[in-house]
Amino acid sequence: MDLDIKEIDGACHCGTVRLRVRLSDGLRSARRCTCSYCRMKGAVALSADLGGIDVVAGADALTTYQFNTMAAKHYFCSKCGIYTHHQRRSNQNQYGVNAAILDGVSPFDFTEIPVMDGINHPSDHPGGPRVAGTLKFIASE
Repeated sequence: MDLDIKEIDGACHCGTVRLRVRLSDGLRSARRCTCSYCRMKGAVALSADLGGIDVVAGADALTTYQFNTMAAKHYFCSKCGIYTHHQRRSNQNQYGVNAAILDGVSPFDFTEIPVMDGINHPSDHPGGPRVAGTLKFIASE
């Protein structure tokens, strides 16, 4: 797995929404989150700067979900329901991109993923982001 990949294409499950993504730190920014929404969503997110995502097809099929402070914007395909990306609450100049939609990338490619403490969100609690733990994947023989 090339952790330093900078630009990659991706698509939702049905292929309606297609993205070109420029990752700000390659696959090294992989993370999960404990907030109420991310806990249910269960996706591994990667970072891209605000201008780092081009919707190359299906922009009209993207729909948005916001909750609580309404600061984060979670985008997903209105046809198949797959979460593609979100504008982050903790850094409005960045997107989190669903690693699973990227060509040739699987969430199971990451053996260890830091899990951020989204319950105690850095925007609500001084001291910045805090790692709540680490999620590990160990493949069976």
